[in-house]
Amino acid sequence: MKTEFSLAQLADPDIAEADKILRKCVHCGFCTATCPTYVLLGDELDSPRGRIYLIKELLEKNRPPTAEVVKHIDRCLSCLACMTTCPSGVNYMHLVDQARVRIEREYRRPLPERLLRSLLALVLPRPGLFRMCQVLARLGRPLLGLLPASKEPSASPSLMRRIRAMLALSPNSLPPPGPGPGSVFPPKGERHGRVALLQGCAQQVLAPRINQAAINLLTRHGIEVVLVRDEQCCGALTHHLGRDEDALGRARANVTAWLAEADRSGLDAILITTSGCGTVIKDYGFMLREDRNFAAPAARVSALAKDITEYISGIDLEPPRRHGDIVVAYHAACSLQHGQKITQIPKELLSKNGFVVKDVPESHLCCGSAGTYNILQPDIANRLRDRKVANIAMVKPDMIAAGNIGCMVQIAGGTSVPVVHTIELLDWATGGPRPGLN
Repeated sequence: MKTEFSLAQLADPDIAEADKILRKCVHCGFCTATCPTYVLLGDELDSPRGRIYLIKELLEKNRPPTAEVVKHIDRCLSCLACMTTCPSGVNYMHLVDQARVRIEREYRRPLPERLLRSLLALVLPRPGLFRMCQVLARLGRPLLGLLPASKEPSASPSLMRRIRAMLALSPNSLPPPGPGPGSVFPPKGERHGRVALLQGCAQQVLAPRINQAAINLLTRHGIEVVLVRDEQCCGALTHHLGRDEDALGRARANVTAWLAEADRSGLDAILITTSGCGTVIKDYGFMLREDRNFAAPAARVSALAKDITEYISGIDLEPPRRHGDIVVAYHAACSLQHGQKITQIPKELLSKNGFVVKDVPESHLCCGSAGTYNILQPDIANRLRDRKVANIAMVKPDMIAAGNIGCMVQIAGGTSVPVVHTIELLDWATGGPRPGLN
């Protein structure tokens, strides 16, 4: 794709990066076949190729974003299926992230939407506040029937529709909190390694059992686990809302905390059980590439970061206990299969440990969770969830396994089949408790 940035524009490292990305695009359109919003809506501007044109014009002309541009960028899930499909290696992730930052800085959204986005950015990265808000949401759920409902699904939902979606996603009850920051879990028997485990934000409130399963499995196999004391939210949620300063501040804080722990007591890896977080942490090196003080440390952290299944695949697990022929539908989270290119490891681990693993048809298509997407774009998200659930039902599973809490909550909202994390099944297979059912 030909670009026309001025020399002055190209002096900006972000514009220079965008120029490199745009020049790789050859307009082939392969991305349209795997883009969830294009598959549903059929609008070229709701495809990666269409959005690339919009972003190119936005950056080249250096004008404030229009409402039309914002609408189509907002509808993007950042599922990154287009990057898996693209034969030219276009890094759409970094391009759309840059567009979101520009929109957040220069476009004035309607006041209700600004307030909602500010609320999400305030609450979701803070587990204590998120827990309190979940309690309040539970009290508000009986009011759902009183709120006006949209007559037809909309790709531009109202504030009331978004509030309904937010209340509908709140669980009926919350589990007790898991172990706190600074906790260290010694291995059982001889120590073979030491890792930090990302505590997460929403996950530690909604499903602390996931990290507990990871701790159980790791310590059972001789790995010491530490929950680093000064760790923060990874920044993924605010990063995808275009609030880059907040996200970069959190990244710097985490780099400082994790490397202090690594230098003090040693770390073989930083393990992540939420793949959406993992994709961003593995990108810290890029995100902080222009920061003189943090570029090299951030790259070091990105090299240490591993999805839990990546690390587990390098351990000789105890022989699996037989649990009968339990059929598991493996849902490939977009952030894992497209963002981190981890596709076979989770399925191989489950198969080797006694489960009958079934691929889900249209596994490349997003379930509609995508961070805050199922709140901000609930109607598109629900259509994607229903499509995902219908495809899962085709393999007649006893359980559904996924590697991302957002996907788990989203899919569970449309099915009665238990949805569990991959690490919960692996823990169970090697001596841990049966996973709690949704």
